[in-house]
Amino acid sequence: MTFEYKTIEKPVENTLLKEKGSKFIGFAFPVNNEEELKAALEKIWTEHPKATHHCYAFRIGLNGENYRANDDGEPSGSAGLPIYNQLLANEITNVLVISVRYYGGTKLGVSGLVKAYKESAKITLEEANIIVKELETEMEIQFNFNQQNTIFTLLSKYDAKVLNFDANENCILTASLKIAQKESISEKLSEMQYVSFIFKD
Repeated sequence: MTFEYKTIEKPVENTLLKEKGSKFIGFAFPVNNEEELKAALEKIWTEHPKATHHCYAFRIGLNGENYRANDDGEPSGSAGLPIYNQLLANEITNVLVISVRYYGGTKLGVSGLVKAYKESAKITLEEANIIVKELETEMEIQFNFNQQNTIFTLLSKYDAKVLNFDANENCILTASLKIAQKESISEKLSEMQYVSFIFKD
């Protein structure tokens, strides 16, 4: 199973490529779902209402299973696909790359377009900081008040982050931890008395 994926740390905006008078302005956004995707696309449409084309590609999901390449009126396969291929080349997911074109009067032809959109996506992603993110899960643990030290020691051993802690006679704690640690921590907690836990996914 995969417990991590590569993505970009933060947005990259306004990289510029000029080709025979046409301007290609590149953007890359980290996106985790459809809402973030739509918001990023709308932001660029609003900023560049007069552009000739807004071509883009994205991959979302651990293995990039949710993806799309959009030519936005350019000849089929000449814009979205070259952008998408740059996402594949960098092995990144949860990323949207947009290339906004202002037509400069000289036609580039299909091969010229492929080259320009590929280059636009490439220089945009070269400016991005590619990071590895580990998948996380949330768990809820219930235990007796006098067991807190044991529980907290265990959580820090597995790099879990405490999100919420309700300290009563019966304590309830919510923590997030890396999915890769799920089995090991489950085993340890199962060996303890008066402790119950559930994972929230």
